[in-house]
Amino acid sequence: MKKLELESPLVSASWLLEHLDHPDLIILDATIKKVANDSNENYPEVRIQNARFFDIKTTFSDTTNDIPNMLPSPEAFSEACQNLGISNHHKIVVYDKIGIYSSARVWWMFKIMGHQNIVVLNGGLPAWQQQNLPIEPEINKAEYNSGNFKASFHSKLVVDAKSVLNEIHNDTTLILDARSPGRFTAQEPEPRANLKGGHIPNSINLHYKDLLQEGHMRSVTEIKEILNDFNIENKKLIFTCGSGITACIIMLAAQLAGYNKVSVYDGSWSEWGQLNYVPIEC
Repeated sequence: MKKLELESPLVSASWLLEHLDHPDLIILDATIKKVANDSNENYPEVRIQNARFFDIKTTFSDTTNDIPNMLPSPEAFSEACQNLGISNHHKIVVYDKIGIYSSARVWWMFKIMGHQNIVVLNGGLPAWQQQNLPIEPEINKAEYNSGNFKASFHSKLVVDAKSVLNEIHNDTTLILDARSPGRFTAQEPEPRANLKGGHIPNSINLHYKDLLQEGHMRSVTEIKEILNDFNIENKKLIFTCGSGITACIIMLAAQLAGYNKVSVYDGSWSEWGQLNYVPIEC
């Protein structure tokens, strides 16, 4: 069988259909529910044919940490991938049931764990269903032959609060916040309790929804036009959001547009908004 090549961080539903049964392909459903106020939606209890559930909340996060969605250790990530039948030779397509939401987070997680052969399904399950492509009922419990995945951690793709604090006044660094404008300016309440309102000083608001259109990533041309407004050429980019999910959407967009000096603040506002030693602006 012809070797599977992943040439872009995004693939279409038609591309996935063409390669659906390739033996080197793993399809991951990484759906999580939105935390923000527009999240009262029901998700269909189906999945793309052959997909496996990638449980961000309880398996692929550090559940010992009070901050949600924090990265697990490379060892824990490797073991969880092995339990899903994932090996280092696999090519991975990840999607979610919203369009592009939590799937971008998983794309970033695999990148930071040293696995480059991962792409996001543009438009997610909605795009797949719009074309009446093969689906199957969700299975609560499934077992797979153990994989041999082993992580190789790339620390440059993630930063912590201390690193962000050191970069606030660095003219060669730009912090982009993916939350809504209302949350960025503290005009809307944070969806998580006990968090202050506002934003990291000198950060710029780029709502993740501005980069999407009907659940699909905007074209590279459109993304470049949006990013050009922020004067980010040759700058180190740090992406933040509420809990490290939508920050990965704007990181994905930035990489599509050719920016490579990028990292995600993993704790994001869930951490920054409860710390006592960091500055906050509104």
